[in-house]
Amino acid sequence: MAAERLQKLLSAAGVCSRRAAEELLREQRVQVNGRVAALGDRADPQRDRICVDGCAIAAPTPPLVLLLNKPAGVLCSCRDPHGRPTVLELLPPELRQGQGLHPVGRLDQYSRGALLLSNDGALTLRLTHPRYGHRKTYRVWVRGRPSAEALARWRRGVALDGHPSQPVELTLLEQQPDRCMLQLQLREGRNRQIRRTAELLGCPVLDLQRLAIGDLQLGDLPEGRWRQLQPQEWEPWLAP
Repeated sequence: MAAERLQKLLSAAGVCSRRAAEELLREQRVQVNGRVAALGDRADPQRDRICVDGCAIAAPTPPLVLLLNKPAGVLCSCRDPHGRPTVLELLPPELRQGQGLHPVGRLDQYSRGALLLSNDGALTLRLTHPRYGHRKTYRVWVRGRPSAEALARWRRGVALDGHPSQPVELTLLEQQPDRCMLQLQLREGRNRQIRRTAELLGCPVLDLQRLAIGDLQLGDLPEGRWRQLQPQEWEPWLAP
């Protein structure tokens, strides 16, 4: 782990806020490897011993990011009071407990495909906050054969709950007598956005699969299985 400013490390460890940590540093109450630290100093919590008033702070849990191929019927939740299966139950016990893993964004219960699980709050914010606009790619089967006009409306963005939606990249991949397959790329993630839009356009969703999050492809990862991402796969999402 790279060295970080001490006020950020103290805040991440739950000792105090960053502003309060600055006061601790000014008051010379923070030590790194036995040396009194100053405002602006950095440390690596995996290698350095950081103390406040002589008491060592715990090293933060290393960032962990998993790519899961979520099956339909599984909730994007850490737990469910009604006993329905959740994505954490697809992981081994050593990852379900003590790692702080949580779903990054959501796929509704009946949708499937690429889902990230992480213990990194900064990554979760980057991938879920609307201002970052990360692209997500879906393959969707819808009932019927939507008209060219309906597909054009979808591409422009269909208003939901009285608020306009962003434009959608939409490609018609296959047509059958009673259904067709579409590929969509969205840069926003409103609640059940694809299903609600398809319903409004008269072509309800039969199957919805997320294929990619940004440039990260689901690939041939089997349904219900997961793999750990390497830092070079997820760190670009944290770039300024």
